[in-house]
Amino acid sequence: MKAIRRDAFPVLQTYTYLNTPASGLLSEPLMEFRQEHDIDFLIGGSLFRDRHKALLEQVRKTVARFFDADIATTALVPNFTFGYENLVLALPRNLQFAMLEADYPSLLIPLQKRAYAVKMISSQGNLESNIFEFVSKNKPDVLVFSLTQYLDGRKISISFLQKLKNDFPNMLLIADGTQLLGTRPFSFQSSPLDALAGSGYKWLLAGYGNGFLMMKSDFKTQLFSSHLDFLNAFELGHQDTFNYTSLQFALQYLKEIGLENIENHIQLLSAKAHKMFSELNLLPDEIAQNPKHDTIFTLKAPASLMAFLQSDDILTAQRGEGVRLGFHFYNDFKDLERLHQSLLKFLKK
Repeated sequence: MKAIRRDAFPVLQTYTYLNTPASGLLSEPLMEFRQEHDIDFLIGGSLFRDRHKALLEQVRKTVARFFDADIATTALVPNFTFGYENLVLALPRNLQFAMLEADYPSLLIPLQKRAYAVKMISSQGNLESNIFEFVSKNKPDVLVFSLTQYLDGRKISISFLQKLKNDFPNMLLIADGTQLLGTRPFSFQSSPLDALAGSGYKWLLAGYGNGFLMMKSDFKTQLFSSHLDFLNAFELGHQDTFNYTSLQFALQYLKEIGLENIENHIQLLSAKAHKMFSELNLLPDEIAQNPKHDTIFTLKAPASLMAFLQSDDILTAQRGEGVRLGFHFYNDFKDLERLHQSLLKFLKK
């Protein structure tokens, strides 16, 4: 991890970077790959673009293999919101939706634009208990949700979703994986999800302008009469090989590091961070009571904390009523100690 930190992410020489939940870093290897891509375009022109279909098919294969999905039900999209909104466009108009009230706003906006009936599930307390109680009572047709909540990092477990699907097999599960994918291994095929979309610019470290959408085969068949119709719903117009091959490169880069290694490293950092934040009384009760919480934390603190941390070269973000931060594989225990010292200075002011 030390060699990767030193050689691949120069920004870490200047800042303690804890803002991956907002924007993942650009690595030097990816930058060099992108330069080579544009040089090939520069000197080849249309001859280079003649290869775009084959290039994009290889990207699609890489995405499907990385997330254990079927290539025939995997589409390349510019970002989560684009993929999700076009999926919503393909759904029947009489469906009843449910979602968590504090979930990512892009989950709700396309439903409101098309006047779908949407009921909100409380985000206070235990999310999984709230979801199960609500679904048992209201029987929605579709549950849309983020696997990791963007505001505070709370996760909805695959084991819980499997139980939900077993108990309510006709309810569609449509998920945003942007804040989870890249932090641990993930198998779409063995999950109970009907559809999953995500953007590549956060934990996947793929830069902006790339993402993906995956569907289970039976769900795809319900909505699209052919594979061409499926691709035409999501891969509209001329696709950008620069952004999508960046995604392919980033996935291969993470695979070389090893998602199990990334998960283990993040969990070690997060366990120590959880203890530290708890001792400083900076965690909301539902997070403080879960020592296995990892990746994303939102600290109970005034907005002035973010500016204070930035003045100390520690980058975070203001989200909701607190300051949000997150740990990726390029963070280490020195970052945590620097954060600790800065928080102590702030709290003593």
